[in-house]
Amino acid sequence: MDDEAITARGRRAATGGTPAGRAGGRLADEVYDTLLGQLMSLRIEPGSRVTIDVLARELGVSQTPIRDALNRMEAEGLVVRVPHAGYRIPPQITRHRFEDMLEVRLLLEPAAARRSAERASSEQVAGLRRMLEEMAELEGGNGPTAYGAFGLRDAAFHDLVALSAENQVIREALARLHSHVHLFRLHHDTQVTHLAMAEHEDVVAAIAARDPDAAAYAMRRHILRSGDRFRRLFDEVNDANGMAVEA
Repeated sequence: MDDEAITARGRRAATGGTPAGRAGGRLADEVYDTLLGQLMSLRIEPGSRVTIDVLARELGVSQTPIRDALNRMEAEGLVVRVPHAGYRIPPQITRHRFEDMLEVRLLLEPAAARRSAERASSEQVAGLRRMLEEMAELEGGNGPTAYGAFGLRDAAFHDLVALSAENQVIREALARLHSHVHLFRLHHDTQVTHLAMAEHEDVVAAIAARDPDAAAYAMRRHILRSGDRFRRLFDEVNDANGMAVEA
């Protein structure tokens, strides 16, 4: 297993369990997390084809956990099965899908942060702080692997906030969005990680202070600012396409 698998194991330990809908302690989980990290770091590029036998050789495992992980990713819309040809990585999300995803996050995540400030245990608050420390270590890392690892921790941070809110419906809904997988696939930009860190710290500070209003406000501000950062990526692509047409 590579760095993403190590990161994923740390993610499960930090959250005190497995993400929503996950079974723990299985090799297929580690393979799943490894492939997620490769998607987020763009090591596996949109539109590329992946096969079970090649992945088994690369990861040094049997085909069974590879098949289990890919079947799960197919059910979640992260890969597409191609008859007699393995699997294909779908293209990047569209601008419309991005805006829809942002709207759902704005409905759910501030509410989760509010409830977390009211309900989180001291152990969960400590887990959030440890997560920030681990993300800070990755923030300055160079290359796609560090970026993908940061993205996995970012997703785990938001999952832990939802877990500590003690609302399983919100947690499951957010898990199904796979928003961080889609967002980090858009572009490799270390400025994104730097800005996200400061915003995460505001969220944790409000939760630790048991201030529900401040926690909800900090989370809403974080999602809005994150939306602005990634929205610019769509605008840059559109501008580049327009210039290509004019040329």
